[in-house]
Amino acid sequence: MLKRVFVAPDPGRVRLRFASRAVLGIALAVALCGLVGHSLTAAITGGLAALLALFTVTDATVRQQAVTTALLPVAGLPVLAVAAVLHDQPVARDLVFLAVMGAGVYARRWGPRGHSLGVFAFMTFFAAQFLHTVPQQLPELYAAVLLSVAASSTVRFGLWCYERRLPAVAVPTASEGRGLARVTTRQAVQATVGGAFALGLGQVLSDQRWYWAVGATWWVFVNTASRGETLVRGFRRVLGTVIGIAAGFFVAIPLDGAGAPTAAIVAVSVFGIFYTAAVSYSWMMFFVTVMVGVLYGVLGVLDASLLWLRVAETAVGALGAVLAVLVILPVTTHAVTDAWIRKALRCVHACAAEAAERLAGSHTADPGPRVAELEVLLGRVRLSLAPLVHPLSPLKARRTRARQVLALLDDCVREVRGLASIAADPAASHDARLSAACSRVEEAVEELLRQESREERGAVRAGVQPGAAVDHPALAHLHGLERALADLATPLHSSPRAPIAA
Repeated sequence: MLKRVFVAPDPGRVRLRFASRAVLGIALAVALCGLVGHSLTAAITGGLAALLALFTVTDATVRQQAVTTALLPVAGLPVLAVAAVLHDQPVARDLVFLAVMGAGVYARRWGPRGHSLGVFAFMTFFAAQFLHTVPQQLPELYAAVLLSVAASSTVRFGLWCYERRLPAVAVPTASEGRGLARVTTRQAVQATVGGAFALGLGQVLSDQRWYWAVGATWWVFVNTASRGETLVRGFRRVLGTVIGIAAGFFVAIPLDGAGAPTAAIVAVSVFGIFYTAAVSYSWMMFFVTVMVGVLYGVLGVLDASLLWLRVAETAVGALGAVLAVLVILPVTTHAVTDAWIRKALRCVHACAAEAAERLAGSHTADPGPRVAELEVLLGRVRLSLAPLVHPLSPLKARRTRARQVLALLDDCVREVRGLASIAADPAASHDARLSAACSRVEEAVEELLRQESREERGAVRAGVQPGAAVDHPALAHLHGLERALADLATPLHSSPRAPIAA
């Protein structure tokens, strides 16, 4: 896992900038809360609001991100008020919590903005349980949330808006159906049922910290779309929490809430959360657990039994999520993976078409944004295939084919990236062979998507000429794409059902 975090590529150092900006934005928010005289509870609430504003808002453009960020308090503050009012009414509180959970998952049907608002609303209710919020605290907490979101936005959109120099990349969404055929609808039902299970069993373990179990169920469902993804994410959440708890015995407990060391550990944890989120959910959860541990130390309630309770509640929450996705309206890994691979192949098709136009002399065609979109789509394919390539997967044949698919898609991304860089060169001139090669790439994609017969796929394979002389650099990338697309026919079409299904 360490290798995956520290050796993983970081093009343009985006993850590094993402994490560094988060530390700066959250530090500014908490510092301002302290300067205006807010209580520790309000400062923690404000810090969480700043963290969520910087972490969950992933719209395609800076303008859309700013609008979503401005809407976060609109979604969160009413939920905070309801949570505070229902503090002493357990039955009503629990029912509303589950309703907020289901609505938060269902909101993903409206894309990145719905996802961000749903997460913010749920975490606001969660924070109210964490801090035992009561109505008398609402004015101060409202002020802290608004101040912190404004502070983090100043850093994100003013002081360090590196996204303005990056191509806008639309966050892809899986194909949706209607009613219960819609993945977000199914997941909303699953999350609510799983949350109810976690809430009930969590309260048996502790009538004070039960919300940890509900939170664990919630976060297992975030950014997952199939039962396989949910199973793997549940395992990784428990693993990251256990490692974080082990660190807590050596870090959080000895600190005992000491000011300066605690602030340093929180800053390191925030950096770790943001830096590792894209490459390792286990390590992200490790840093989350360490941060929560030291915050409990600041609140003066941390001891060894509390850390062990967190492990138990996390396991209960993960179990609730697993049972829900296995029993309630399951979404198969096969269906989700197939949809993402098709989207990735269509993006390769669009890249080849844009590159062909650019190499033919068009000044408006630009494959660059398509390359960025393809990178995101490959990430979604990796996430969808994670259950099959996991070392503990018993399906060895499918694991081998899934790894082969990922390797070939990696080849596609690498060749498309090289093709786009050459096409962007003003000196690149039109060559009839380039148009022909681009057309063959587009035809190969279309054939994969049509799932034609093996004989027809063999005809496409025969059209690849790896031994041909390559005296134009773009041809090398196009031939590489042809080879990768032809090779993809084997693992994708080697059985009546997609072999990477689960």
